[in-house]
Amino acid sequence: MPQALKDKTIFITGATSGFGEAFAKRFAKEGARIIATGRRTERLKAMQQSIGNQLHTIKLDVRDKEAVENAIQTLPTPFDAVDILINNAGLALGLGRVPDTKLSDWEQMVDTNIKGVLYCTNALLPQMVKRNSGHIINIGSIAGTYPYPGGNVYGATKAFIKQFSLNLRADLLGKNIRVTNIEPGMAETEFSLVRLQGDADKANAVYEGVEALTADDIAETVLFSLAQPAHVNINSIEVMPTQQAFAGFAVNRNQ
Repeated sequence: MPQALKDKTIFITGATSGFGEAFAKRFAKEGARIIATGRRTERLKAMQQSIGNQLHTIKLDVRDKEAVENAIQTLPTPFDAVDILINNAGLALGLGRVPDTKLSDWEQMVDTNIKGVLYCTNALLPQMVKRNSGHIINIGSIAGTYPYPGGNVYGATKAFIKQFSLNLRADLLGKNIRVTNIEPGMAETEFSLVRLQGDADKANAVYEGVEALTADDIAETVLFSLAQPAHVNINSIEVMPTQQAFAGFAVNRNQ
């Protein structure tokens, strides 16, 4: 495993916090070249200072199709041949039930969680096909399989990622390109802080009394997928904290 990523080039979206930041730091230790993208310039600069010449940073909003295409078309040597794409950028907004949510929140989740993945995949896949080599890691969620109150559009976007990953594998049959969907459960990152509009007390309460997954846990899970022999494709990995399990069916008996 230690040599699995040496001299590989990895393009990571949403790399300025959480999972993406953990991926960049962990995989750089394995000898990979990292292209870290995100919207927060100061965090990208800090990562550059920490990781050094192995890292190339790009300020990028994955919702901007033209910006994504330009970023990939203008990658400098030796970062211009991408071996691995990690579609990590994503977010949830709010926990309101459908009648109480805002259409603008739905649109932002669709634009980031779905369209951003499509833009990056569409821009990078042709070079992988041409080289007949590559690996696409999509960061999904257990919310794409198991519904919960307030999950509505966020869960639907992750269900899209689940099915898109499977269909991508089907379309790439015969190519030496692997596709993996990683589906984390409760993980303590900035996820809840963003979802709850910066309310730190509410965000901290989500994880109270629970040893949640960490960003480093997910980095190790992705590393496991990447480190498999070329003839092995991990289709999906669903990972949850030991203290989290599946919710039962809800029944309303008050009609």
